Amino acid sequence: MRFMRNVMLAGLLVVGLALVGTAQTVVFWTTDNEPDRVAVYEDVAARFMAANPGIEVEIVPVEEAAISQRIATAVAAGDLPDIVRMGIERVATFAADGLLDEDAAEAVINSIGITDFRAGPLAMVVNPATGKYAAVPYDGWIQAIWYRTDIFKAVGLTPPTSWADINAAVDALPGVGNLLYAITLGTDPGQNYPHQVFEQVAISNNAWPFNSDGEVTMNTPEMIQALEFYTDLQRGAVPGPQYWRGAREAYELDQTAMLFYSTYIMDDLVEGSGMEGGGKVDIAVEDLALKTGFASQMVGPGGSASYGQLVTLGLMDGADAAAQKVVEYFLTEGYIDVLALAPFGKVPVLESAVDGWKDLSPFFAYYSDETLAQIANGFDTMQRWLFRPDYGPVERAVIGDIEGRLLLPQVISNIALEGIMTPVTGAAWLQEQVEALLAERQ
Repeated sequence: MRFMRNVMLAGLLVVGLALVGTAQTVVFWTTDNEPDRVAVYEDVAARFMAANPGIEVEIVPVEEAAISQRIATAVAAGDLPDIVRMGIERVATFAADGLLDEDAAEAVINSIGITDFRAGPLAMVVNPATGKYAAVPYDGWIQAIWYRTDIFKAVGLTPPTSWADINAAVDALPGVGNLLYAITLGTDPGQNYPHQVFEQVAISNNAWPFNSDGEVTMNTPEMIQALEFYTDLQRGAVPGPQYWRGAREAYELDQTAMLFYSTYIMDDLVEGSGMEGGGKVDIAVEDLALKTGFASQMVGPGGSASYGQLVTLGLMDGADAAAQKVVEYFLTEGYIDVLALAPFGKVPVLESAVDGWKDLSPFFAYYSDETLAQIANGFDTMQRWLFRPDYGPVERAVIGDIEGRLLLPQVISNIALEGIMTPVTGAAWLQEQVEALLAERQ
């Protein structure tokens, strides 16, 4: 009997090992790589595995800046992950290299429901070469002009959503109430903030660094007009070289009625932002957040745009079939858990998640329903130079160089503050500099 029992136990062990051997393992690289965030991803993965026996999910934290190199190494080793959380700027390159399973991405999007996704994010993940969705939109943040709705209403101004509206506000606001200025303009030549703000202005006038043939277009009439509009706003702006910190503090101190900032500012407008020397700004306006509007869309002579970042989940070529189920789970049952990691910087791409997102932070209660709806809708017009679908790896690399070398902040400072350039000469200088950057990359 003991012999038979041992034989049976051995048989069960073999069967058990066989079942373990058939388990599907889904490797998920995430750029949400801080320990507390990884813990949430692992918790969502654990719940998924409990509901889907036989599928293992391995969460691997990676640095955003190292994604391209890590993927190249994985390709060389024949060991691509199944899922990669990455910024939209990576999608076009990986799709062009044949590293993304577009059919899998399409299957996930269709399973969740195309109509539940914001149209803007879906448009941004389309591969123009195939017409398919190359990755699955996940979350992101939006930049906008945050503005004092109470003052705008009292003065009879319309929200600053167009060049004409912004110009009208810049002329009307200084001297109203406690306001010393209308806005703080990004002008510090040593900071990236001016580039981020100007890029939205440029796109709203259909001004891009390259045309569809890959030729540099930094001195077009559209670019010159954008530089002229932007730098002329200095007439009603806080003087001296300025960047995001000064913009934030001037708005909180009731010195300006407008500032450019991302959705990350939402808690600062309630409890005061951190100061460089320590401590927090003592907000000078009662219920400032409730009196603050959000104008994400900018309408210019050549078009309209909002600026921000879209994060995607890429299903990699050769991914295990179970990876689709994992992505679906992270966009449904586990979605709110991930959004809760940073509610101000993780605006949902799904209509069905907006109400749940609004409950993720007590700070949202300080904002009007209209403002929260505008934030959620910001994806619909979001653009970046990097996101233009017909740009290849070289153009995207040069755009990174333009931003990294602070070319636009230097030109903006030289025009708006130093007076040693005009929009025309500034555009000509940019043309020369970007042509040289392109030559280095070719």
